[in-house]
Formats: sequence, structure tokens, C-alpha cells
Amino acid sequence: MSQATKRKHVVKEVLGEHIVPSDQQQIVRVLRTPGNNLHEVETAQGQRFLVSMPTKYRKNIWIKRGDFLIVDPIEEGEKVKAEISFVLCKDHVRSLQKEGFWPEAFSEVAEKDNNNRNRQTQPELPAEPQSSGEESGSEDDSDLFVNTNRRQYFESEEESEEEEAA
Repeated sequence: MSQATKRKHVVKEVLGEHIVPSDQQQIVRVLRTPGNNLHEVETAQGQRFLVSMPTKYRKNIWIKRGDFLIVDPIEEGEKVKAEISFVLCKDHVRSLQKEGFWPEAFSEVAEKDNNNRNRQTQPELPAEPQSSGEESGSEDDSDLFVNTNRRQYFESEEESEEEEAA
């Protein structure tokens, strides 16, 4: 099977299925990714450990901090205690919440993430409308694209006056 065909099937599996965790499986939240296809996760009870990514997901599915996963426990692992069996997207989280399988400890985290993402996707418009007679100056950057992946730093007028005086 070619790499493109494999990727197509893996993505279709992750986005299409709605899965319910079995008795052995756990829902966990990704805290960080130290590397080598390992991810540090936290359970609903607050227990932290490493999970490994199976080869079918490597270079096909990307996992970032704050994502939710379903993991299978590994008995022989000391540091790595589980393996990723499914990556949960927003639709999966909503369906698990409706069915009552979602842990209470993650309920507020999932709602907060959804609210933050909704705020970031809708950029704020400038409060004061520009008059049609004025040309927009070179210092007015309010109409430029705002990168939501970076922190925004704002200078106050007092700071800039102090710098000019020095």
C-alpha cells in the first residue's frame, strides 16, 4: 500500500468513526510531546505518564498539546504505560459528552478550549470607524492580519514618549 493510500485510510478512520472507550481504555489529555513519538498525558484522576504513538499514526496524524486521546494500557512499561488507540477530535468529544462517557475532570477543560478557539477564529474589529475623508496613515495597522498563534504586545504612548526623550 502506498504512503498516500495509507494516509487516506488512517485519516478517514480517525475523522469518521465515533468510538466509545472499553473498560481497559482511558481518555487522557496531552500535556507535552518530548519526542520519539512519545507524548506525556494526564488522566482525569491527575496521573501523568508517557504514551507511545503506533506506527500507523506516525507522520499521518499530528497531536498537539491539549488534544484528547483514548489509550490502551501496556503492562510491561515502566515509563511508557500506554499506547494511543484513537485520537479524539471536537466532534468525538461532543458525542462522548452527550453519551455520558466523558470524564467530569475534562468537562471544563474541553469547554474552555472550545471557547478559546472560537474567540481566536473571530478577530476583533476596530471599535472606532474610520472617516471616509481621511487617508489611512502608515502607522495604522488595525486592518492587517492578526496571527493568533503569537502573543500580541501593545506599546503604551507613555513608553514611546519616554524612549523618544532618552
